[in-house]
Formats: sequence, structure tokens, C-alpha cells
Amino acid sequence: MVNPRITLDRLFNGTKGPVQSGLSKSDAIDPARRFFLAAGCFCLACSFVTPVFADAPMLKSQAPGFYRLAVGDFEITALSDGSNMLPATKLLQGDPARIEEALKRNYLGDLIETSHNCFLLDTGAKLVLIDAGAGSLLGPSTGHLLSNLRASGYRPEQIDELYLTHLHADHVGGLMVEGQRAFPNAIVRVDKRDTDYWLSDANMRAAPAEARRFFEAAVASITPYMQAGKLAIFDGNTDLVPGVRAQTAYGHTPGHTMYVVESRGEKIVLWGDVVHVAAVQFKDPSVTIQYDGDASEAEHVHELAFADAAQKGYIVGGAHISFPGLGRVRRDADNAYTYVPLDYS
Repeated sequence: MVNPRITLDRLFNGTKGPVQSGLSKSDAIDPARRFFLAAGCFCLACSFVTPVFADAPMLKSQAPGFYRLAVGDFEITALSDGSNMLPATKLLQGDPARIEEALKRNYLGDLIETSHNCFLLDTGAKLVLIDAGAGSLLGPSTGHLLSNLRASGYRPEQIDELYLTHLHADHVGGLMVEGQRAFPNAIVRVDKRDTDYWLSDANMRAAPAEARRFFEAAVASITPYMQAGKLAIFDGNTDLVPGVRAQTAYGHTPGHTMYVVESRGEKIVLWGDVVHVAAVQFKDPSVTIQYDGDASEAEHVHELAFADAAQKGYIVGGAHISFPGLGRVRRDADNAYTYVPLDYS
């Protein structure tokens, strides 16, 4: 076997001839040569300079906001429209001390970042979008539904049906883009009680000045679909397409609606605005929000929705639960509820 030390030594002392295996008196390296050899290796190592990279700029953006989930033979894609800051302690209605304590327990302050989620249902026969996001109505931190829809592999013109949970601006603003229908081929469906209320000139004139913008947003977003013959009104609990039905959840608005999706024994209920601040309202369903048209009815919906979801164990999807807004509800030993987000898959 060749002694590697002899080979390396001959690279520096100029010895010629084949390298012989085995040991001999010449195996021992002269101390002077040993010093020279070590110094040379050190210098050789120094010649390989570690590259210096320029400072990379912070990108300050997230990956596209979509998340897929199978429900039986159907596929649900949660789509982010963005988020904005919600003054929780100002808007939530309930015991202020309990609200503040719940926020602190969840490392939240008076202002909390609130998700705006929409849900795309692919039944294999129909593409159904639940809610349309805020569009340009709430500023640049929202209005990202269309870009995330495209990033998820779909185009707005592919949407066959668009079901609205209610006609608040953050759910209808995305119906229009630069004066044009954003979903040109979609039939828009909504409960009659909401169109009767929000599209009424008399109701808008009677509303407080600060509330009129909600009426104006609804009229501007819905009217072009109505004029194009693309608005379809339903009344109460209604079967829509196979596997999807509207279920009343009146209170947040006069016609607020949940959508129940079932396929091959699996189920998801898309809640709309049943929950605005999960950290507070699951523990205390009596807490409502100033945006609720009828706070007493909204509280009743909380109780019914939480109890049913906890008892039956199906998945729920929330418009304002942290993206992707998908999880289950658990009833704890003290009869309080806990939201359990789905594991990433």
C-alpha cells in the first residue's frame, strides 16, 4: 500500500520515480520539510476564499393564498382575499374584561389582523365560489381573491355559480373589477331577505350616515349581475346544486346564509360571518360584533352552529377565521368551545 505521506512529500521535494509501497528510512520527513509542508497546506487552504454574498432584500410577501381540501368526491379550495386590522375591543359586544382577557390569553391586542376567506367548490360538474371578497372597497391589504384564484389554477370566467353568504362590502366588493363583472359567466345566488334589505332605496335613506356605504356597496356590486340576468334569489333553506344547500343563519344580516356541502358521507359547513374573532367568540358565544344587524339572533346562531359542529364533528369554514379558516369545533368539559384548526396536508 502506498504511504500517502510519502506521495504528498514528493510533491514538494521534487523526488522523481515511482512511489514504492512499504516503509523505509526515507519515510521520516525532515523537520524543515515538515514545516514547509504544513505552511504550504495552510496557504493552499487560504487561497479558497469564502464568497461574500451581497445583502438580500427582504421580500415582505407571502406565497399565493390558497389551500385545497378533499370532501368526498368534491374539492374545496380556500382562497385568501387578504386581511385587515380589526379594532376588536371597540367592535366586539360583551363583557369588556372577559374580551380583553381572552385576547391577552391568545397573545392578541386591541387591534387584530383579520383574514378574509372565500371558498371555491369543485363538484366535478360545477365550479361554485362562496363569496367574492372585498375587491377595491377596503384598501390594498384586501382584494387579492382574483390573483389567488388564478394562482390556484382557475380563471374567473370558469366560475359557474357564486353563492353569497350576505351582502356586506367585504363579501361582494370583488364582484366588480374596473366597472366590469369579475365573474362574467357566473350566476350569483343570495337569500331574498338580504337583497330586499340591502338593495332598498328606502332602507338606505333611513340608515345612519355611516351605514349608507354598506348599501351603496351592495347596490354597485349586485346591480350589474341583475341587469345581465345573472342574479338568482332563493328564500331560506334551499338545495342549490347536487351536494350543496343553503342553510339560514339570520342575524348578522337579515339574510345571512351558511352553505352545507356533502359528498360520500363527508361534510363541511361554510359559515360566512358566524365568527369574527375566534380567540374570543368560541369561548364565549354570547359575544357579538357591532356589524351584527340583530345581535340577539347572531348570538343564537353562534350557539346553534357551535353545538352542531361539535356534536357531529364535521369541518367548518369561516370567512374571518385565520386563513385558511378550516377546522373543527370541540366542546370542552366546562361546556366551552374550542376551535381546532385542520392539520396542514
